Amino acid sequence: MTFSLASHVTSTETDTGMVLLDERTGRYWQLNDTGALVLRCLLAGGTVGSAASALRERFAGAPEAATADVEKLVDALRAAKMVTS
Repeated sequence: MTFSLASHVTSTETDTGMVLLDERTGRYWQLNDTGALVLRCLLAGGTVGSAASALRERFAGAPEAATADVEKLVDALRAAKMVTS
């Protein structure tokens, strides 16, 4: 499954992660470096599984927690119509 930012969303890298702007509503989403790592992985063609693997490599977390965290972020971004897949 391919992920991309919705056409009405712009992103900006920050020192601590990434900020997404929904240009339709004016709402901002601030992603910490963990959320930004996941989104970058997905936007580069990765899957939920590969994003979870990237989290496990960077942070020593339980495999189940990493996958669940990625799925929660993806679900939230989809619900807010910030990404398409």
